[in-house]
Amino acid sequence: MLLNPPHRADHIGSLLRPEVLFRKREALEKKECSLDDVKALEDDAIKHVLDLQKEVGIKTITDGELRRAMFFDNVFDRLEGIVYIPNRPIATFKPYIPHIGFMYMMGMTEAETYYCNGKIKRTRSWYADEFNYTKSLVAPEDVKNIKVTMCAPSWFHQRHGSDETYDLSVYKNDDEYFDDLGIAYRAEIKELYELGCRNIQIDDPTFCYFCNEQMIAGMAKAGVDHEALLDTYIRAVNVCTEGRPSDLRIGVHMCRGNFKGGVHFSEGGYGRIAVKVFNTLDVDVFYLEYDTERAGDFEPLKYFPVGKVAVLGLVTTKNPKLESIDDLKARVYEAADVMSQGNPKRSKEEALNQ
Repeated sequence: MLLNPPHRADHIGSLLRPEVLFRKREALEKKECSLDDVKALEDDAIKHVLDLQKEVGIKTITDGELRRAMFFDNVFDRLEGIVYIPNRPIATFKPYIPHIGFMYMMGMTEAETYYCNGKIKRTRSWYADEFNYTKSLVAPEDVKNIKVTMCAPSWFHQRHGSDETYDLSVYKNDDEYFDDLGIAYRAEIKELYELGCRNIQIDDPTFCYFCNEQMIAGMAKAGVDHEALLDTYIRAVNVCTEGRPSDLRIGVHMCRGNFKGGVHFSEGGYGRIAVKVFNTLDVDVFYLEYDTERAGDFEPLKYFPVGKVAVLGLVTTKNPKLESIDDLKARVYEAADVMSQGNPKRSKEEALNQ
């Protein structure tokens, strides 16, 4: 089991941008300052969040994604064969996808997105510079604790489906499309590993969309086979993670939306996807979300395999109220009880070590 680094607490990695940096990014969008002006503030803000993580005792180190406007930045926008479309017609977006449904409800007629119009190639790095800067700020023995986050390969495919994601004269089917994306992801992962990275997190809200009964009903109405599509997205991740070094820890973060005031896109427990995702997704760690009732109960953990790690996600970012230590301990033990009685059975101590 890749409990390496052997942390008992972890965090997802995205941190609130300080007000001064937020305002400077606004100024950049209005062309009132230069990118160098923004970078200087980003450098200072990252130094601050690294100190913050050290002070609170969290071993995992991230730059807080402070150089990004959105969590999925630097992947699709840096690939050859992918083009940015600022105003694609809303009809090319799938209304059954929860966050796309919001766009339809708001009366939007177009939205920005990315489209594949050529063979996908990675011609430059996505996060090497960001990793190297963080690496320069930590002790050599802590480099292994730096975590790099990146979006899942399915992020734009789930918006547009198999008919509107890529030019059908370029790729005949999803497997061809995701195979080339996988080559790009593996190249990025290889470069990060060679730089010293040993911890990568793939952010994939799409898996939790498959827990949402409303989306499943919408897909059925549209004639989409949701089980086959889930298999496609599992395979898409596995193509990215295959052949990785044994000391590289890769996890998948599955959430339902984390906006201020509890605004979210999806709800539903992991039961619908637990058997398939927990047991066939080729990752070492599952970053789950159990901080609200809309995530369901711990029962799906009875399908959690041995040899993998579950980060339960019990401490919320959705409101400022801190959970009590006693409540957190009780919930951890409750989850371990469920896992220990699962298939295969294991001792509660073994479950706690997962």
